[in-house]
Amino acid sequence: MSARVGPARRHDAVRIIEAKRDGRELDDDEIDWIVEGFTSGAVAPEQMSALAMAIYFRGMTDHEISRWTSAMVRSGTRLDLSTVTRGDAVVPTVDKHSTGGVGDAITLVLTPLLATWDVAVPQLSGRGLGHTGGTLDKLESIPGWRADLDADELRAVLTRTGAVICAAGADLAPADRALYALRDVTGTVASIPMIAASIMSKKIAEGTGALVLDVKFGSGAFLPAPADARELARVMVGIGAAAGVRTSALVTANHTPLGRAVGNALEVAEAREILAGGGPADMVDLTCALALEALAAVGIPDADPRARLADGRAMDAYRAMISAQGGDPDAVPPRAAHVVQVRAPASGPIRWDALGVGRASWLSGAGRTGPGETVDHAAGVLLDRVEGEVVSAGDVVATVHAGDAARLPAAVDELRAALGTGPGRGPAGEVADRLRGW
Repeated sequence: MSARVGPARRHDAVRIIEAKRDGRELDDDEIDWIVEGFTSGAVAPEQMSALAMAIYFRGMTDHEISRWTSAMVRSGTRLDLSTVTRGDAVVPTVDKHSTGGVGDAITLVLTPLLATWDVAVPQLSGRGLGHTGGTLDKLESIPGWRADLDADELRAVLTRTGAVICAAGADLAPADRALYALRDVTGTVASIPMIAASIMSKKIAEGTGALVLDVKFGSGAFLPAPADARELARVMVGIGAAAGVRTSALVTANHTPLGRAVGNALEVAEAREILAGGGPADMVDLTCALALEALAAVGIPDADPRARLADGRAMDAYRAMISAQGGDPDAVPPRAAHVVQVRAPASGPIRWDALGVGRASWLSGAGRTGPGETVDHAAGVLLDRVEGEVVSAGDVVATVHAGDAARLPAAVDELRAALGTGPGRGPAGEVADRLRGW
C-alpha cells in the first residue's frame, strides 16, 4: 500500500474503529490521523481504547504496524545521534532491548562491554512493574547514580564514555506512553502488533543506528509461547528495517531465571562479577551472543567479547559510565536486614520456575505494584543452586532477602512453590532463533 499523497482527509474516529472491528486494513492517512488526534486530545481515550480492543482481536498487517510505529515516533522528538564522536571520530550507535525476563541483568554488562569498541551505546531503559525488574531500579541501588539526563547530558556521557543507561525523556514517542496507559487498564497489553509498535517507536525515536533485540519466551517472559516470541521478533525486525535501523533479534529462553540473582542490588553485584571475568555461565553466554550480534550490525566482525570481560576493559568501561552519571562504582551494595534460607524438600536435579522466582522477589520488596512506588533495593532472591544441579534433601538452595520482615512469609512460600525436581530443560538464555533485517 502506498503512502498517502496530498492533503489529509477528514476522518471520524468511530468509522476507523468500525473499520478495524470489521477486519479492514487501515490506510496510512487513517493511522496518522487517529494517532495524532489521540496525542492532541481530539480523539477521546474511550475511542482509542475501543480501537485497541479491535486491534487486539483483529490484528494488523505488517504495513499497518510499521505505519502505526512511525506515527508514534512523529508524535514527539527524535534524537539525532548520527554525529556522536569518540575522540576525533564519529562512531556508529547501537542499542539492545530485552522484552523482559526474570534475572535479566544483561544490560548492565552488555552496555559497557560494547563501549570497549569504537561505538556509542545509547541505552534508554525503564523501571520494573510486576515480576520482571527494571534496569533503572537496579542501577539506582548505586549511591549517587542518576537516571534522568537531558539530551545534552546524554550526548556528553556518550562522547566521554561510549555508553549511557538512562530514562527515556517524556518527549520521546509520547503517543506510546499515553496509549500504553490505556492498554494497561483495558486488557489489551498482550497484542503483538501493539507490543511491537510500543517497543520500536521508543527505540527508533532515541536515534540509534542499529538495534539488537532479546525476545524472551518461557514462564518468566511476557510471552510464554516460543511461537509468539518468534512472531514478535519477526514483526519488530521488520519495523526496524522499514525505519532504516539495522535490526536483528535473538529469541531466547526464560523458563528458569537467568543467572543466580533476582533483585536490584543483587543483580548489580552479579553484573560486576561478570565484568570482572566471572559470573554465571548462562549470563555470560547470552551477553556475548548479544554483543556479537550488535557488533555485526555496525560492521565489526570477528570480535571477542569474552576476552574483554576477562582482561578488565569491560569493567573499566562500566566504572567510567557509572561515574559519569554521578554514581560510585566502588560503593558497597545495600544489604537486606532479613535473610531466610530455603532448603530442598527432596533429592534430585533441581528445577526453578522463572515466574515463581520473579514473584518471590517482587513479594520480598524488590518490585512495585503500581507506577511511582518505591522499591527495596536490597530485597530479592539469590539462588544457591540453579536449574539442573543435583541436590540432596535439606540442602540450602536459595535465600530470600528483605528489609521488611513482614514480607518474608509470602515471598518464601512463593519461592518454595517455584522449586521442584526433574530433568533439566536447558539453560536460561539459550538461543532458540535468530532473525536479521539486514
